[in-house]
Amino acid sequence: MYYKLLLEDKVRVPPHRLGEDLIKVILDVLQEQLEGSIDKEIGIFIAVTKVTEVGEGEMVPGDGAVYYDVKFEALGLRLSLQEVLEGVVVETTTFGAFVSLGPIDAMLHVSQISDEFINYDEKNARLICKDSGRFIGVGDRIRARVVTLSLNEREPRDSKIGLTMRQAGLGTELWLEEELKREKEENKEKGGV
Repeated sequence: MYYKLLLEDKVRVPPHRLGEDLIKVILDVLQEQLEGSIDKEIGIFIAVTKVTEVGEGEMVPGDGAVYYDVKFEALGLRLSLQEVLEGVVVETTTFGAFVSLGPIDAMLHVSQISDEFINYDEKNARLICKDSGRFIGVGDRIRARVVTLSLNEREPRDSKIGLTMRQAGLGTELWLEEELKREKEENKEKGGV
């Protein structure tokens, strides 16, 4: 889930930037240091959006920089196990699909797509369910559940997020629309609304 965060930190303003607009310099430093990083408690930093308060600066002997206590707003993504989320398929392979969740990609293994046998159509870059003919391709929007979560603070690119679509209410937008249409038809046949 995405969160708007209000955080505090001490920010080092380098000596060569001391004559510039202080708020802009602090925002630049925070964006450079935090955006794309991962913190186990906060989650994935997506963007530092605004500096809300700057305290008095402190100098450290031997360092020409000034250190400021700063309050700022940021946008973060905090994932949790069993969370249902939406993403876009960015790549398909013989073993599954990579799904963009915005700032990070997750893996949807073929065993977690459907109970059916899955074939990989390399020419069209699609994963196809053998019996139903349903498929997943690059650009498809999906709804999935987080089943494995291993975030790496030191190397965010080494983080691992596993997804599943093998439960009711999960799948591609097309699958979900088909399911809704089928349920409505069954309700009409039963005399329901």
